[in-house]
Amino acid sequence: MSITNSEQLSHNGAFLGRRIVRADGVAKVTGRADYALERDLTGLVHAVIVESTMPSGRVGNIDLAAALATPGVLRILTQSDALPLQSCAMVPAGSVMESFLPLQDDRIRYSGQPIALVIADSFDHATEAAGRVRVEYKSEPAVADIDDPKAKSTDVPGAPSSGASRGDPKAALAAATVRMEAVYTTPREYSCPMEPLGAIADWSDDGNLTVWMPSQWVEGARRAFSDWLAIPMEKVRVVSPFVGGGFGVKVTAHADSLLAAMAARELRRPVKLALSRPQNFTGNGLRPAIRQKLTLGASDDGKLQVIVHENTSETSVDDDYVEGGAATAKVMYAVPNLSATQKLVRINSFTPSWKRAPGEAIGAYALESAMDELAYMLKLDPIELRLRNYASQDPDSAKPWSSRRLREAYEAGAQAFGWARRLPEPRSMREGHELIGWGMAGGAFPNVHTPGEARVTISADGSVDVASSGVDIGGGTYTILAQAAADAIGVPFEQVRVRLGDTSLPRAPVAGVSQIANLLTGAVDKSARAAREELLTLASSHIGSPFKAKRVNDFTIKDGRISPTDGSAKSITVAELMRAVGRDRIEVTRSTMPADKASSEAEQRDAYNSFKYMGPSSATHATYAWGAQFVEVRVDEDYGTVRVRRMVGAFDCGRLYNPRLAESQWKGGMIMGIGEALLEAIHIDRRYARITNNNLADYVLPVNADVPDIEVISVGEPDLHASALGGKTVGEIGVVGTAAAIANAVFHATGKRVRDLPITMEKLM
Repeated sequence: MSITNSEQLSHNGAFLGRRIVRADGVAKVTGRADYALERDLTGLVHAVIVESTMPSGRVGNIDLAAALATPGVLRILTQSDALPLQSCAMVPAGSVMESFLPLQDDRIRYSGQPIALVIADSFDHATEAAGRVRVEYKSEPAVADIDDPKAKSTDVPGAPSSGASRGDPKAALAAATVRMEAVYTTPREYSCPMEPLGAIADWSDDGNLTVWMPSQWVEGARRAFSDWLAIPMEKVRVVSPFVGGGFGVKVTAHADSLLAAMAARELRRPVKLALSRPQNFTGNGLRPAIRQKLTLGASDDGKLQVIVHENTSETSVDDDYVEGGAATAKVMYAVPNLSATQKLVRINSFTPSWKRAPGEAIGAYALESAMDELAYMLKLDPIELRLRNYASQDPDSAKPWSSRRLREAYEAGAQAFGWARRLPEPRSMREGHELIGWGMAGGAFPNVHTPGEARVTISADGSVDVASSGVDIGGGTYTILAQAAADAIGVPFEQVRVRLGDTSLPRAPVAGVSQIANLLTGAVDKSARAAREELLTLASSHIGSPFKAKRVNDFTIKDGRISPTDGSAKSITVAELMRAVGRDRIEVTRSTMPADKASSEAEQRDAYNSFKYMGPSSATHATYAWGAQFVEVRVDEDYGTVRVRRMVGAFDCGRLYNPRLAESQWKGGMIMGIGEALLEAIHIDRRYARITNNNLADYVLPVNADVPDIEVISVGEPDLHASALGGKTVGEIGVVGTAAAIANAVFHATGKRVRDLPITMEKLM
């Protein structure tokens, strides 16, 4: 679905940087937004997964008699007759997060694993039949979680984002006059998108597959289906124009969408598979439970000499998924000696995956809590301790920062919060039975950049069409790309139409790691400027043009009108020029692929269908977004209940293309941080290694009553090392540091240091 904006605007000045409302807002609130599963194809049938109720072992006999007798049942697939599948390479070389392939063997890896698929003429019939499937199991011992007595940890040498060393940490720790050591734990957390996972799959008579699915990366899903089903990529189309929340769980395709494609191929009919809410929890999208041991060594004046970060996290029995928290520790402070190690604990669970700010969110919680503890040991203000260890360049790579206005973020946030009024001693601020705590923390998130591609079309009526397979997962990509195209060409914002989320459009990488706005504005700007130049070339040289003997540089375009800069002729609209020169369209496609790679089709496929090119956006500078969080909590002295009363966040995210949307992203991240600190935790029944709170009633999330007044401040400036138009990552930095700021505020209020999230009342009593 394409998106336009009918809001009337005055067109004085650039659109980028303005607080324009969402181009897709009206479509969403009126129900016109085209979500993946909201379609009814001719001949559509429904599939429902039968899940294993055992966490480990083998599938024995499967009795299908009662299920097959259910009205409307068309087929039941099991490992005995399912389509054979091929593996797909995992990220970063490939495009999936787990190696598991459904219905390919009798091995049980986790409770909730698909072991059969019922296809029927209606969802109700399929659900009824799935409940009648009877399964015999050959059970084996399972490891339920990271704290299971049977759990064993193994080293992961050189784990990406975690394994690191600089200086001589052992000697530095021995020489440090002040040492702080603590273990911080975070439970499994679920991404909780409002829109559940699922897919509609349809095969054409000539063997082409179309899949409608909620996806943050349609090009990656396209490659996955190609690999899994052993068909050329050109025969796969993935469509995802709108996504009802992603947060990482929808970065890659999972077993649900593959099962829909398998069933559709077997029945030669379109198949819809929509996961229930519990199936979302028991099949995809967990941040694993993590144990982080932080050791800080410092001098008496608070100068850090060494950081030792020991990280242990859960993974599945099949895959080495690493959620390393040391990425923040490596760059946050000027510390000459650092050691970061990673261990994994294999448990009977599906393979974990990304949740908003993977690694950075949990890493900042541990590091910034430890810094707060060190500040109390040294009797220093927490901000002062951070300033004494301020890194003037990247301590890990020794590169200069592309920009780092973290000091300004501390200052602006402290000023807005009123930090100078804070009484430093714990339990020194109160109001009646409420203990008042003020806490703060800092955070960083890397600015990564992969190539993107966009097509810009100027039509005969003067409208502009922008197209890319990149996905808008709620951050405002539809709006920002329209702003970028309007600026580059010189037309009104409401005349720009944007189409996204379809592999039939020009290619783009994942809408993840907060990169999509930066990379696609660069591609759109490049394409739009090329289209503008072609338009002005027609104005200056075409025999039908009313302008004579002008050069391209002799024109301006503003509000959709073309004018000679010397005022020698009356301006005309873009539509009038197109009619005069007899053109029905100008169409330009450009990419931001590196010049030495752009000619290679293999290189381009890798750019859009793997993480091969994902990395810092500058070879010469270290590029990060920065944030400082300030929080006030109120803790009931009698009951131990914690309420966040107000929050202030100050951020350096470079140039803001649309401050309204950026502020919304920051606030959303901070609200997610409330959940991380105080509410969210997956609970496991050790007997069956099964998630017990697999729904939005029992998995506790922040609601409106939990959200306080939130003030967000931008201290950033355009950073052209970070992206073509000067922006830096926005979407995930808001959550980084929030949990630590809340935990630090709780300690200030109560004098009790809770190092095991979430902070619940029984931990404070």
